[in-house]
Amino acid sequence: MKLNFELVPDSCWYSNLRSILSPAQWDVVRKEAYSRSGGECMICGRRAVRLEAHEQWEYDEKNSIQKLKDVIAVCRDCHEVIHIGRTQLKGDEKKASEHFMKVNGCGYADYRKALGEANETHRRRNEVPEWKIDMSYLKKFT
Repeated sequence: MKLNFELVPDSCWYSNLRSILSPAQWDVVRKEAYSRSGGECMICGRRAVRLEAHEQWEYDEKNSIQKLKDVIAVCRDCHEVIHIGRTQLKGDEKKASEHFMKVNGCGYADYRKALGEANETHRRRNEVPEWKIDMSYLKKFT
């Protein structure tokens, strides 16, 4: 699937680049992602007047490492799907599910299956008591 859910383990909520970097450092990182995007969402390809920077993390559950893989530029609709938990809390799941199905060319059953798999991964990752953060990705900006 081109567009999927990225449910962050509960213990990692609010530990994002914007809270770690200075505003000037964050601007460098996000603007590099916007530059690579060419003004288009890096997931669905739609041109967007306003793109949002999204941090992509990978998780090594065996070694309890949360590693920053990339920062990409995405449209608001894709970002709402990626962070479906927050989107559901805001009451906007219907719009997000429609966007998920459109981008992935799939039906509602596929949406529910992918959401179930994401929730299971989230549950499993929540069993890790503490994640070590690897932000070696940022070395390219120094």
